[in-house]
Amino acid sequence: MKILLLGKNGQVGWELQRALAPLGEVIALDRQGTDGLCGDLADLERLAATVRALAPDVIVNAAAYTAVDKAESEPDLAMLINGEAPGVLAREAAALGAWLIHYSTDYVFDGSGEEQWQESAPTGPLSVYGRSK
Repeated sequence: MKILLLGKNGQVGWELQRALAPLGEVIALDRQGTDGLCGDLADLERLAATVRALAPDVIVNAAAYTAVDKAESEPDLAMLINGEAPGVLAREAAALGAWLIHYSTDYVFDGSGEEQWQESAPTGPLSVYGRSK
C-alpha cells in the first residue's frame, strides 16, 4: 500500500510516520516537499499534481494552519490551507479511488454541552480558525 502523509514535521505527522510505516510505503512530505513533490497546502495546483503523480492508495492529511489566534488576522490563508486544500485532496482521492484521512479540531464546535463530540454533531465555530476547519 502506498501512503501519502502530509505534514510530516508536525506533532501528529511526526508520530504518524512511525505508526504508518508497517502498513506499506510511506511518502512523507512537509511544506517544502522533495524531488519536485509539493506538500504545501497553500499551493493547490502543485498539491493536486503531486497527488496525481504519486497515485497513493491512502492520503493522510496531518498538515494544517494551526495558529488559532493569528487566523483572525489571516482569514484567507487559514481558509485556503484548512478549507480549500482538503477539498482538493478529497477530489484527487476520489478520482484515484484512494482514501483520505483528514484531521480536524474541536474548534469546529461551540463548546457548549458536556458530552464528547461526535463527527456527526452540528458545528458552531466561534472563530476564524474554527470556521476554516
